[in-house]
Parts: sequence; structure tokens; C-alpha cells
Amino acid sequence: MTHVRLRPRDVIRVGGAGLRARPLRVFLSALGIAIGIAAMLGVVGISASSKEDLNRQLSALGTNLLTVSPGRTLFGEDAHLPAEAEGMIAQIAPVTSVSATGSVDAKVYRNDHVPEGESGGISVLAARLDLINDIGVSVVSGAWLNEATHRYPAVVLGTKAANRLGVTRAEPKQRVWLGDQWFTVVGVLAPSVLTPEFDTAALVGWPVAEEKLAFDGYPTTVYTRAKEEHVLQVRDVLAATANPESPHEVEVSRPSDVLAAKDATDATLNALLLGLGGVALLVGGVGVANTMVISVLERRAEIGLRRSLGATRGQIRLQFLSEALLLSAIGGAGGVMLGIGVTAAYAASQGWPAIVPVWAMAGGVLATLVIGGIAGFYPAVRAARMSPTEALATS
Repeated sequence: MTHVRLRPRDVIRVGGAGLRARPLRVFLSALGIAIGIAAMLGVVGISASSKEDLNRQLSALGTNLLTVSPGRTLFGEDAHLPAEAEGMIAQIAPVTSVSATGSVDAKVYRNDHVPEGESGGISVLAARLDLINDIGVSVVSGAWLNEATHRYPAVVLGTKAANRLGVTRAEPKQRVWLGDQWFTVVGVLAPSVLTPEFDTAALVGWPVAEEKLAFDGYPTTVYTRAKEEHVLQVRDVLAATANPESPHEVEVSRPSDVLAAKDATDATLNALLLGLGGVALLVGGVGVANTMVISVLERRAEIGLRRSLGATRGQIRLQFLSEALLLSAIGGAGGVMLGIGVTAAYAASQGWPAIVPVWAMAGGVLATLVIGGIAGFYPAVRAARMSPTEALATS
């Protein structure tokens, strides 16, 4: 007997006909695959979108900001930076700008009737006039301190500090009770990514802090900008430059490193979520295998009839294997589309650029085909092993 070879188009058509005969079961099995792929693609896409947003922020804010702050003495006491620290740091050749803040022992309240213990965790900082340019934070209401206001009871609030004090905008009539006296709110800052300490701070001028708030004049944090290509070299010499007598009492940090560490922490969580997506994909594969095994049992008459009409074992095996692959491909394509949609929606809600790597999409479809091939292999072999008489007799 001469056997007719099935062309690829015929294989796809026969496999598709088998799936169309059981639409609900096919939909549920494909859904399992789709959920697994969508979960994995969503994790990769959201992670990539978050990383791209972080890179854009760092590019805009600059990774060349270094901070210098006092540590502790050998006896465990709080150290302080020399008053000349700013000037000495400014002498380093690659340094482009230097500014500072100083911690002030004062509390700020909405008014003079608020109990002393309800300060809201707002810190008071003396600030240099050029600080706003050095840290790269913008003012969303009012203005930054200037030559006139930094000598008088005027304050600029961080975004969270303003919310806690009930300040919606800066205006001449808006005042807060700071250090047992009234200060006029002249500005409100935008949220700060690299320097979140300013979000919960009330910033006053250096001169008024010394005159009215008993500020000792020592800087507690010096913000330094250096040329990008020399940031690491500057960081290595900052401690000895800021305090030549006791460099071990100086702490130097790079705020952008904190963001990078956060991104690395997120990567650990992403690995966990990818694992969960893999489990979902495995469950989807089990669903495909279950569908194909039941299909073989239900279609024994069809198998016997096709064998009686001359279909070879290889053609029967190819038919059922193609059904499994088509089923997985449908689920994979649906999962890719769902994953892209989830990524785009979440990225839009966070204000991120939506990024879905091409390798993740291609890998998702490839994974479904592998799962489908493995899941459909046993049912396909089982169907091919049925003899025509056995299949027709048990139908």
C-alpha cells in the first residue's frame, strides 16, 4: 500500500480541526499556558521598565553626587566636620561644586498650639544658598532662599514636610512655628530622588540659624559634585580632605549607589516571581497533556478509522503532536499579548517607559512550544500505537 505524505499545511489543518472540535477544553488549556507566559513576561517587562526609568532618572540627576558627613570618634562619640571642610573640598581639582547643610536642634510645628511631641519627624537644616543647584532639586511653589531671605525667619519645606504641616503652597501669609518663633514659608521643594532627606526637612538660611536657632555653624553634610570621569578618585580622597586630622571620622557616600542597590534587591524579588511564573507555565503544560490524553481516549474511533484507511503510525503521531504544539502556540501567543498589556498598563500607572525585551517575547513562545512538545509526546505515541482493530473495538 502506498502511503501519502502529509505536507506541513495538511498537518496544521488536521491539527487545527482536532482543536476546533473541543473549543472550551482547548480554551481552558491554552489559558493555563497563557497565564504562565504572561506572568513571566510581565515580571521581565516590569523589571526592564523600572530599570529604564531608574537609568533615565540617574542620567537626569547625575551619578556624580557625593556626600560627606561626620561619623564617630574612636571613643564612640559623635564627630563633626571642620567648619573649613567645604572650602578644602572645593580645592580638589575635579570637583565642580560644593554646598552643605547643618543640623539644627529645633522643631517645627503647624502653629504654636501643637503639643511639643507632635513634630511629625521633620528635621530642621541650615542650608547654603547654592544648595538647590548642587542637589538638583526643583521648587514647586514659591522660591528658594536668596540673599535677602536667608538672613530672616524664612523657611523652605520639603514635599513631605509641607504635607505634614498642612502647607499646600508658599505665600507671604503662610507661616509655621519653628524654634519657638514664626517663620514664613517662602518655598516648597519637589520630591528628591537622590537626596530623600530633604523631603522631610525644613530648610532655613545659615545666618538666621546661627543667630536665632543656636546653630553651631558646623556642616553635617557636604554635597559635592565632581566630573563624571573622576568621581571614584574624588571619593577616595574626600575623607582626608574634609578632615585631614581625623579622616577616619568622616563618612563618604554616593547616593546613586543606594538606588543601584535597591535595583539589585528588586532583582532578587524578580527571580522569585519568575519562579512562580515557571510553576504556572508547568501547570499549563500539565493541562495540555491532560487535554491531549483525554483527546486520544475520546477519539479512538477516529484513530482506528484513519489507520484502516491507510494512515501510518507516524502520521497519527504527527497529528496529535501538532495539536499539542498548536494548542501551546495559541496559549503562548495569548500569554505574550497579555504580558505586554500588563507591562504597559503598570508602566503607565507608574509613569515609566514600557519596555518588553524581544528576547523575552521570543523566549516565551519558544518555551510554550517546548512545553507543548513534551506534553503532547506521550499522548501522540499512545495514539500511534493503537492498532485499527483495537481502536475500533473499544470505541
